[in-house]
Amino acid sequence: MIVKEELLSKLRRHFDLNLYEVKLWAALLSRGVSSAGELSDIADVPRSRSYDVLESLEKKGFVVMKLGKPIKYIAIPPAEVVDRVKKNMNLNAQEKISRLESVKGSPLLTELETLHTQGIALVDPTDLSGCLRGRHNIYNHLDLLIKDAKKSVNIMTTDRGFLRKAEGLKATLERVKKKGVRVRIAAPITKENKVAVDALKGVAEVKHNDTVNSRFVTIDSKDLVFMMLNDKDVHPSYDLGVWIKSPYFTTSMDDMFNILWNKD
Repeated sequence: MIVKEELLSKLRRHFDLNLYEVKLWAALLSRGVSSAGELSDIADVPRSRSYDVLESLEKKGFVVMKLGKPIKYIAIPPAEVVDRVKKNMNLNAQEKISRLESVKGSPLLTELETLHTQGIALVDPTDLSGCLRGRHNIYNHLDLLIKDAKKSVNIMTTDRGFLRKAEGLKATLERVKKKGVRVRIAAPITKENKVAVDALKGVAEVKHNDTVNSRFVTIDSKDLVFMMLNDKDVHPSYDLGVWIKSPYFTTSMDDMFNILWNKD
């Protein structure tokens, strides 16, 4: 049996299988029913591994072991496999979420927090900076920093950036607003993002800005995250941000923000 590498690659990606699993599964699909030895020869998988791999596929719901000797395996219809995999992924995800939720408020989290606090105490403040690769990581870090805001959050962004932040950071901005944090956003206000601007009323002060084309966020005049690339020209996966914990530099950025903010 000859199966294109492209197909095997797609199966691995979509069904979360390893190479031996996709080879044996594809071989069994082509036969319907077959023994481990036959599948091993067809799929070019070592016989010493075939039984373990087929057992794994059985547990995941891809195949059924046929009663009798020699042991044979029956292929499950692909449409049914898709439903089973979805169900298993949902169950596994819920179990992992439950385990992580159980860590909150537990002695384990206290121990981890103690380790982190002790470690941070030994770090020179100038060393607290980092590179954030990919828009997903950038927004995760922004969310982390904004959660701890005590006084102010200033955001300079683009029209598209405003839409992303209105969607991805709104819940966190609402929480810090309730704590008395002042949230200000300077961005181009357009027809496309006007609805998002209205949705943030009561959460953030928003002012139109189309003179400074920049993307950065400051928190409490201590933390600064600024983006290195134009979001119109870069794919989200390759977006690049820099985080700096420097009151001196961050205050300078706040001063620039204030000049623009107070400009008539």
